[in-house]
Parts: sequence; C-alpha cells; structure tokens
Amino acid sequence: MLKSLNVQNYALIRQLEIEFKPGFSIITGETGAGKSILLGALSLLIGQRADTNVLLDKSQKCIVEGIFHVKDLNLKTFFKSEDIDYEDVTIIRREIIPEGKSRAFINDTPVSINQLRELGLKLVDIHSQHENLNLGNHLFQLKVIDIVAQNKSLLEQYHKLYNNFIAGQKELAEIMEKASQARADLDYYNFQFNQLDEAKLKTEEMNEIEAEANILNHAEEIKFNLLKVADLISGEGNSVLGMLKDAIDAMDKLAGFYSFSKEFRDRLESVYIELKDIAGEAEIQSEKIEIDTGRLQLIQERIDQLYNLMHKHAVSSIEDLINLKNELGAKIGEITSYDEAIEKLSGQVESQRQQLSDLASELSGRRLESIPAIEEKVITMLQQVGIPNARFTIVQKSLENFTSQGTDHVEFIFSANKKVPMQEISKVASGGELSRLMLSIKSLISGSIELPTIIFDEVDAGVSGEIAEKVGLIMKSMSSGLQVINITHLPQVTAKGDYHYLVYKYDREDTTVTDIKLLNAEERVIELAKMLSGEVLTEAAITHAKQLLN
Repeated sequence: MLKSLNVQNYALIRQLEIEFKPGFSIITGETGAGKSILLGALSLLIGQRADTNVLLDKSQKCIVEGIFHVKDLNLKTFFKSEDIDYEDVTIIRREIIPEGKSRAFINDTPVSINQLRELGLKLVDIHSQHENLNLGNHLFQLKVIDIVAQNKSLLEQYHKLYNNFIAGQKELAEIMEKASQARADLDYYNFQFNQLDEAKLKTEEMNEIEAEANILNHAEEIKFNLLKVADLISGEGNSVLGMLKDAIDAMDKLAGFYSFSKEFRDRLESVYIELKDIAGEAEIQSEKIEIDTGRLQLIQERIDQLYNLMHKHAVSSIEDLINLKNELGAKIGEITSYDEAIEKLSGQVESQRQQLSDLASELSGRRLESIPAIEEKVITMLQQVGIPNARFTIVQKSLENFTSQGTDHVEFIFSANKKVPMQEISKVASGGELSRLMLSIKSLISGSIELPTIIFDEVDAGVSGEIAEKVGLIMKSMSSGLQVINITHLPQVTAKGDYHYLVYKYDREDTTVTDIKLLNAEERVIELAKMLSGEVLTEAAITHAKQLLN
C-alpha cells in the first residue's frame, strides 16, 4: 500500500508531505484546489511522462517521492530480475530538473521509465473518468474476464509459448525467403563452381607453364646456342678442351725441373674436367629442347584460360580463384542444407502451434465458464447503484488466428433502459452509466488481483442522493481487501471513508500554493457540512453531517 507521499516544487505544490492509511480514504477540496495536481504528482511515480512545465520554481528541480509497503506482494522476483535492491518498505523517487531531464530511482537505484512503469502497475491503479473509455476496449474486457477466471498462470504459459511461436514463424519465414532466393542463384553458383572445378586449378601452375611457354617460344635459339657452347668447348678443330690438353702437356714437360708445374697442371686439369662436363651437359640439354608448336599452343591456351578466369572474377592469382571456388562450394552446400533446416523448424513451429491451440482452448473454456457469474454480479451491482433496468451480457467469439491473448474476441453488450436494444458499451452508455459500470467491474475484480492500492478520481461523478451512498458503500466494501483512495465532491461518498483528507489552496508571499491535511473528527464534521450546505454553515447541515458519518 501507499504509506506516504512527498512532493516538492510541483505545479502549485511548494512542499507537501502526507501519510496515507490502509482502508478507505477520501480526498476532497474545492474545484481548483489542486486535487488533480496531487494525482498528477503521484502519476509520475508510476512512469507518466515528465514535463518541465510542472515546475513551480523553474530554477529548482521537482521531487516526488512515495513510500510503499510491498512485503506481501511477491515482488522479490521482479526486483531480482531488474537488478534492484529489494526492501519490504520500498521508496520510489522521481526527479525533474530544470533542463528538462527526468530521473527515476527505486530504493536509490537509478532505473528506466519502463522499469518504473512496470513496478508502478503492480502497486497502484489510478482510475480517472477518461479511463471509463477502456470499457469499450476489447483487450480490457478480456483482461477483466481473465482476472475473474484466475487465468494468470495459464496466460503466462500461453504468452511464453506464443512469443516462441511468433519468433519461430519469423525465423522460418526468413529461412524460406533465403532458401527461395538462394535457389534462384543455385544454377549460377553451380555454373561458376563447375567452370572453376573443371579448370583443375593448381597453386603454382601459372609460374610453371609461363616458364615452359617461354622456353618453347625460344626453343630453336636455345638449342642452337647450347650446341654452339658444346662445340666451342669440345668440338673438332681448335676447341677449348684441345688447347687445355696442350697446356697440360706443356706443364708435364716441366715436371722434372720446375716445382710449380704440378700446381699449374692440377689447376688446368680441374678446369679441363669442369669444361668437359659443361660441354656434355650442354649437349644433353640441347637434346631435351624440342621445337613443339603443338605443345606451345596448348600451353598458351591454358594461360589464356587462367587469365580469362582471373579477369572474369576480378582476382589477381590462381590462389584467389581456388578460394572463390571453395566459397562457391560452401554456398552450394548451404543452399542444399536449407531443406533440412526448413523441415526441422517447420516441425518445431507446428508442434508449438498445437500446444498453443491446446492452451488457447483451455483459456477459452475457462473464460466461457466465468462469464455467467460476471454478468450476474455486474447486473446486481448496477441495480444497486441506480440502474434498475440494466442488462449486461458478454459475447465471446472465436478468432481464426492466434493473438497474444489467445483465440477469443469478447464484447461487453449493455443497455441501461427498457426497450433500448443492447449494444456495445461505447455506443449506448452515458458518462454516468460508464462510471457506475466501471465501478461495478473494478469492485468485481478487486478481490482477484494482487494490487494493493486503487485510486478513483471522481469516478462517482454524475450520481447523487441514495445512489451516491450506494457507490460509497461499494468502495467501502472494496477497501476491506485493499487500500482505496477516492477523490470526490459527494458528501454521501465522503461520509463512508475511514479517513478524510482536505486539499486546499492558500496565498504565500507572491504565489498561491496547494497543501493537504488529514482532518480530525471535528474538522471532518465541519468539512462535510460545508459540502452539504456551502460555506454558510447551518445547524441542520452540521446535524446532517453527523448523521452521515454515523
């Protein structure tokens, strides 16, 4: 429940601190005194959008702080999942600084507005007159039925499976789209891959065949010069080897009397042997060189083929072509694996679809079972609050497709008067009727939700007299299970409260400010008498006020 509220520098509020009690609390005040301002400040704590226009002093920041008892609300899991320190007495603070930025804190831990809103929805339900329009919202209507049917656990299972189902459908659609596009490219990929595969690419092939082509292009010249070298060294006539032989013989003639002749002879003989070997190798190499125009043509065609492939694929080497072929092979393999992935994922999605169908059917059944009791209780309460001829029914229809709430569409059908055909609520109900219908529904569901505090903002507008007293009794009854705070102008409703708070304005220095106080027993009689008779108090009004309070 809401234990206290502290507001600083908000609209007409300079500094305000008020403690709230359990049970049924009433807030009254003259029109324009600031009741809605107080509600606006509280709304900031549950994630409402902040605006610097609310700053009373534009140079100072606005602070709104609420203290909540949350011990029995099973919120530890929420705090843990959001990485926020849990406290049985939780403090929520919202700050608006003059520059326009807003900050939020839960137990002094900075949080996002979404986190603040998510926690706020678990703590406070602020119901103003414009929210009566929710009665025409089919999701709200379905939510009412689910609360009464106690479908929370089943809906959590359904939501989890539904989200997985939607994600699976999305993934399946993406894979099928990729597969469709890939299959359109498959022939192209196969053609490219086969062309590269048939080329039988080798890493060093280009260097090898270019060298062979160079030799074949100059085969005749190479062969002629190799033979010329062999002939010059060892041919008939004046050859190098013949002259070296004569030189060796000359050194032999000096062996008996010239000591250095042996060294010269050995060196000459070494050169002789080397040159003789060179001449022999030149002859062998010349025999290997063939003037083969057919082979040259084949090699040139191979070189052209490789260069054409590199040019076509915009690469600079055979290594790049080999890498491209491997990439194409991987793409082809991926495409052919799509069918297996699609089959597997389709099976998963179909299994989820069946499970969803089972859960949706169970939800539909539980909703259908709860509808008669809802109709009966709402009609009974409507009759109590002054709509004796009320007719109210709930139409449940099945949808073809799954939604986040199942496969049901519901409509609240209503008529307040005899001989007036029943229609959807938004088409037939007046503002006062909507208020009383909403109050009836809120009363119906208040015992089934784990919500500690509900705040009504003049939900009793448009009623008076005996009906107002019955409206007050309904709220009083609701407060036995939760904290109810009602902003009202009706003395009949006010008298039913356990506590009475007065919002008032007063002049301070050069400005007008709003404040609030909890009235004691005597003050409460006086305020209630003013609501009955106006500012001029009469003994009759005071007597009437005491009677109402008793």
